[in-house]
Amino acid sequence: MKLTLTFLTSALLAITCAEAKPLKVFILAGQSNMEGHARIETFDYIGDDPATAPLLKMMRGTDGKPSIADHTWISYLTGHYEGNANGEGTGKLTAGYGARGDQPTKDGGKIGPEFTFGLTMDAALKEPVLLIKTAWGGRSLNTEFRPPSAGPYIFSDVQIEQMKKQGKDIEAEKAKKAQECGRFYHFMVDHVKSVLADPKRVCPAYNPADGYEISGFIWLQGFNDLVDGNTYPKGPDGKTQDYSKYSEWLADLIRDVRKDIGAPKMPFVIGVLGVDGLNAKSNIISFRQAMAAPASMPEFKGNVAAIETAPFWSEELAAIDANHAKIKQMGYLLKVKDKNSPNKDGSMDEAQQKEYLKKYEADLISEKEATMWKRGASNAGYHYLGCAKTFALMGKAFAEANLEMMKGR
Repeated sequence: MKLTLTFLTSALLAITCAEAKPLKVFILAGQSNMEGHARIETFDYIGDDPATAPLLKMMRGTDGKPSIADHTWISYLTGHYEGNANGEGTGKLTAGYGARGDQPTKDGGKIGPEFTFGLTMDAALKEPVLLIKTAWGGRSLNTEFRPPSAGPYIFSDVQIEQMKKQGKDIEAEKAKKAQECGRFYHFMVDHVKSVLADPKRVCPAYNPADGYEISGFIWLQGFNDLVDGNTYPKGPDGKTQDYSKYSEWLADLIRDVRKDIGAPKMPFVIGVLGVDGLNAKSNIISFRQAMAAPASMPEFKGNVAAIETAPFWSEELAAIDANHAKIKQMGYLLKVKDKNSPNKDGSMDEAQQKEYLKKYEADLISEKEATMWKRGASNAGYHYLGCAKTFALMGKAFAEANLEMMKGR
């Protein structure tokens, strides 16, 4: 009898363990491209390419509306540029959890990488899934997202001299910088802790008996650091900037965030900045190398992956965007007496200027290209042209890299 009871107890324990479904938690963080500026209206462009048409089917239901995940929920903390009006959007994952401007709790009609990231996880995992997304536009790693281990921000001698020439109070500038350092890092960590203190508030499928597992972290950021000519000085060649400090601080962030949320081996995906695509200039390439560098560090082998996003950039839309810039420049030239202006003698009236610009635009952008732009783009180049195809490919790639690392745990 004792043997039978022992056997039954063991069998029940085995069944219980087999059926346990800990909530899978994924954290997504960064600046404006993690927010996501691709309007839902650009979904159709995804279907124009046979290679990505199946992706569009995943993103849309049979009714033509954006898909709603079966067992994936999201908590999204965002807010005003300064972070002084943060708000949380929650619900089952669907489109609309992209950039939201000054209304963080309302559907902004846009997507970021979270949409296809979550849909991919929804299809791959049987357990309930929770995405915790924190993103704010215009935030750098060197200041606002600065991790604790990076220490205080140190102004260089060049920066100090510049501030002196501008008549600034050096001590006041140092105090201001110190106040900003790490502020958004702490917003991010504090929100993750707050959500995980009561997961059921956001995810009704959460079962406290099963618990949760922090299964991944996605980092998509970088533009503000890329264009920061003060923090990152020119390198030895005197042309490209030296972004080696970014690599150090990103490694610090990986270590710190794992420690602060109690997930020491959490898979970490670096979304390497891909604006300007595969034809980017040397400075952007230098920055991409610095972003990807932590993934090659021995301590991060197998648990940090760097995913290049440049291959997802739309070259055909970028070519149209470049012509838009030419048209804008011509519109300016027509109004000034410049030697390169067709109206340098000022003889064109307003109606003639408009007519000239209209013809100039028609010569540069065909009707087919104009239609393509309307279907595929909804923002500027630094936001990946607001192209849903680009963000959808990124999100899917991030999820696949994360899943691969989860296998190795």
